[in-house]
Order: sequence, then C-alpha cells, then structure tokens
Amino acid sequence: MARYPNISDHGLIGDLQTAALVTTDACVDWFCCPRFDSPSVFGALLDADKGGYFQVKPDRDDYVTRQLYFPDTAILITRFMTPDGVGEVRDFMPIAGQRVTSHHRIVREILVVRGTMKFVADIKPRFDYGRKEHKLELTDEGAVFRTDDDMELTVHTVGHRGATPATLGTEFERIGEDLRLHRTLKEGESAGMVLEWMGGQPRRLPEGAVRELSDETAGFWRNWLRRSTYTGRWRETVTRSAMTLKLMTYAPTGALVAAPTAGLPEQTGGERNWDYRYTWIRDASFSVYALLGLGYFEEAAAFGIWVRDRLVELEDRNAMRPLKIMYRVDGSSDLTEESLDHWEGWRGSRPVRIGNGAADQLQLDIYGEAMDAFNHADSQGLQAAHQGWTAIVKMIDWLCEHWDQPEEGIWETRGGQKNFTYGRFQCWVALDRAIRIAERRGRPADIARWRSERDRVYQQVMERGWNGKERAFTQHYDTQVLDSSLLLMPLMGFVSPFDPMWIETLEAMDKKLVSDSLVYRYDPDASPDGLRGSEGTFSLCTFWYVDALARSGRLDEATLVFEKMQTYANHLGLYSEEIGLTGEQLGNFPQAFSHLSLINAAINLDYQLDHGVGDVGPLLDRARRIPGGRRL
Repeated sequence: MARYPNISDHGLIGDLQTAALVTTDACVDWFCCPRFDSPSVFGALLDADKGGYFQVKPDRDDYVTRQLYFPDTAILITRFMTPDGVGEVRDFMPIAGQRVTSHHRIVREILVVRGTMKFVADIKPRFDYGRKEHKLELTDEGAVFRTDDDMELTVHTVGHRGATPATLGTEFERIGEDLRLHRTLKEGESAGMVLEWMGGQPRRLPEGAVRELSDETAGFWRNWLRRSTYTGRWRETVTRSAMTLKLMTYAPTGALVAAPTAGLPEQTGGERNWDYRYTWIRDASFSVYALLGLGYFEEAAAFGIWVRDRLVELEDRNAMRPLKIMYRVDGSSDLTEESLDHWEGWRGSRPVRIGNGAADQLQLDIYGEAMDAFNHADSQGLQAAHQGWTAIVKMIDWLCEHWDQPEEGIWETRGGQKNFTYGRFQCWVALDRAIRIAERRGRPADIARWRSERDRVYQQVMERGWNGKERAFTQHYDTQVLDSSLLLMPLMGFVSPFDPMWIETLEAMDKKLVSDSLVYRYDPDASPDGLRGSEGTFSLCTFWYVDALARSGRLDEATLVFEKMQTYANHLGLYSEEIGLTGEQLGNFPQAFSHLSLINAAINLDYQLDHGVGDVGPLLDRARRIPGGRRL
C-alpha cells in the first residue's frame, strides 16, 4: 500500500447509513461508524501511521491491480494479478435499512480465479480518530477489538461448524493489539470475513453466508436502478453517479452528505481542508432536480420532509434565521470545528479539521436553492402539507426583511461578509418560486409583498451586480472579479440565456475562469477569501458551464466539454471536488455536488440535443409520478 494513495485511487462502498473507502490495492483506509459523521475507525487516509486500516492483498509485492464495480451494484471488486495466479477481493456493505442501527458490516470475500495465491490481511483499527486505545481478543471464531468505553469491532469468520482456524487453513497472528491473517487459496476456492461494528462476540458464519449477503446486496442495488427513468446518451455515467449519491444518503432521514470524507485538501499540503460529512441545504436542494429527473420521487420527497422538519424546529426555538446552512445527518446542528493536531493529514495537508466552523455563516442563497427544490417537487405532485407551507411562508416573510445585507456567500469564504451577486439573485429565486407555488395551489400568502420584494431584488442585481467596465455580472457589488456560481443565472431563469448582458458575462468567463474546458470558482488572488494557497478547478462549476453553454445555443461546445470532463473521472467514474493542474483529483471524495451536477447536465444536454436549444421544463414531465402524490 502506498503511504498516501492518490485521492482518486479509491472506490466507495456503503450501507445507506455510513460508508467506507477502499483503495485500488484493497485497503479500507477510511471508515466512520455508526454514521457518516461519526469518529473514524479506519483513518489511514489522513494519517498513515496513526489512522488505522484494513488491507487484504497478496503476500508479495510483484502484483498488478485492477478495480471495478460488479455491474449495476455497489459491490467493489479489486483484482490482483501475479505470476502465480489471479485473485479477487470483493467488498460491500449489506444495506442497513431505514431504521437507525448500531450494527454495520463490511463484508470481504476473497477468491482465486486462476492459479494459486497467498493472501495476507492486516486489521489495525484506531478508534475515535486514533485517540482511543483498544484491546484485542482472539477466539477460534474470529476476533474482537474493544475500547474501555465499550466500542467494539468484531471479525466474524466463515466455515463449517466446529472448524478451527487451522482446519480452515487460516493463520492468525497477533501483532500487539492488531491482527494479521494468512490464507492460501487455489483456483476456484474462496474465503471470507465479516467486520461488524458493535458485533459482540465473534461467530462462525456458515459456508455460503457471504455469497447470500452478496446476492441480497446486489439485488437491492439492481432493484433500485430499475426505478430510474433515464434512457439518455450517457446512461452508464449517469447511473454510477446516481448510485454514488444514493451511497451518500443517510436512509433514516433522507439527508445527503456532501461527501463521506473529511480533511482531503483542495491543494496538496495546503490548509483548505474541510469536513464534508454533513448535509448542506444547498447540495441537497440541487439533488432534488437530479432525483426527479431520474424518477426517484421517494428520495426527493424524503429530502423535502427533512428540510420542512428543519424549518419547523428552528421556528419552535425562535431562531434568528429560518435555516442553518448545514446540519448533521440526524438534523442536529452541533458542528463545532476542531483540529486533529495528532494527525499529519493526507500528504502533510494540515490542519485536519472535523466539524465545520462555517455552519453558522449567513448564506442567503440557500433560501433560493431550497425554494427552487420545493417548486420542482410541487410541480410533480409532491405538495407541501399545511405545516410545511406555514413554515415556508414564515421563511419567505423573513427573507423579505433580510435579503438586502452582506453575507458570506456560496463558497463559504472566510474573508468577511459582502454583497454577493449570487446570494442576491438566489433571493429573487426564493421569492419567485414561493409566488409560483402560492398561485398554483391557491395557498395563503402576502403575494403582493413577495412580488414587490422580488422585483426590488431584480432591479438591484441588474444595477449593482453588473460591472460596466468588466462587461459582466461579477462576484459581488464592489469588485471586478468573476464568479462561476453566476452560471446558474440563466439556468434558474433570472436572465435569458440570449440576453446580451449574459452573453457578455459568459464570454468573460470563457476568458478568465475556463482552462481547457475546466472551470475555476473564482480567482482567490484577485478576491482574497481569508485563506492561504490556491485550488484546482471546480467540477461542479464545469458541469454548470456545460448547461450554460447549451442553453446559450453552443450545443457542440457543451457536448465537447461534457465529454472531456468524463476523462477526469477516476477508474470507477467517481469525482472529487476539484481537478488539479495535472488532472489529479483534489478535495473530499467522492463529492455529491460533482455527481448531482453531472446528472443535471447530462439530463438537460441530452434533451436539448434531441429537441434543440430551449426550455428543458418538459423533462420532469417525462418522469413517473407517485400515484396520488405525496405530502411534504
């Protein structure tokens, strides 16, 4: 195992409550339990020495590896090829279901498909980000790692009743409080083990148990994929992105985490390292369009209910604002930021942060993104019930009073509040979408006031967001710096994609933010954001650029940019947050924002290639509706 594999050299497995990253040489180097946002059990991704890992590999170094997903599933296969044989490690997590549970399993099936191979497995857990010591207990049925406060990680083995490790051909080797296993397999032979969080005493699982779990897990994913209505050009790419989003969804609440990782840097060795294991209102709102576009109405409805609950909760607490920008997956909002000073970070990228200090920032754009999601859902029959609508009305009334103020903006900069153009135009979106729902459904609201404030926002953005010298809409009212978040202006209907002001803005972005089809968020040197260092291009923004090009009539360019962007995916079709100068992936991995924007770009571009440039509104009408609708 490389001391620090490339960020892109990983696959993702999960059970819809937590997830694990597996390297291309079958090392689980990131796993948090029992939830995405829980402390890590394996964290070698961020500290090779102190983080802990679980690796299975040949006991020799002259091997070549390849990695793939079992078709239409989240079962990951790592293949090892040596002069003596070819072996495989198949990793997956059985689905945990929609009820909160403390039991989470990683299943590792080992088999040889040609020749002979001796495997060695190293299991080195490091509980609570490596801050808690553990003891190892060995039995004939397996092993259990325990901390003083009763956290347990159990290794269950597979074989017939009454078997011992020796009769199974497995050699257990204790190395301090860690465990090493040796097993030689011949062609056609297989073995397996199940790692279970809070699994109690080790058990000998019957032969065939691993294959049964594998079949059940594969069946779940294939049944889920059958619900998709997407039949467009990039079906395989879209399907993998959809499954990746599903893997990052916390099933008990429907909350989507921004990424399953923390601390992976935007610049190697830099300080732009954040904890993304939480649910951003913004990210999850954008996911609604993707989910509805693919026909996943239940998932879209679950998110709507989750946001409604956040609105109602804060209303009951008389909070200063209707919404926070991010939450834990259970809806709680304690995200105090701290640094893990005992960890060195991925390739020395420090500090390693957990929690997120941006949680209490004022970011006005979240109200536009949330209302746009509610409007998409409402247009497909997912109506807000009375309690939900009441909460929306109070949110929009609050926005009428508070939209005209400086804020931190979409990129969560730490350089002070400003009058960000993106935040302002998203306030227009929030008011506009609330008006549409109220009029469509005949719901009670002060529509006259909402319309008046909406028009005030529009006039202000047109007058102050437009920079006559730059001939473009700019990042905020007091700068000439461009910002790719404004690519959403035509996508969300604030300007016509053929408006001369927008055409000039897009041309300015072409020159200053685009590098061989890849798009930067903004220039941090020209617009200080309170942090040292630089960053790569933002994959999310590149997919927004695809959509903006298409809607502005540049379909051939949009298609080329989309195709080029696919060359930056990793070997499994996964994307992190950013792309570095030499094409390497940077930032937390995989990132929901990148995958949901890929889905949206693919859906919209595919439609326009078939029907010509124009409104993509009919897209949602092609997806299935839930019989009778569902209330949010």
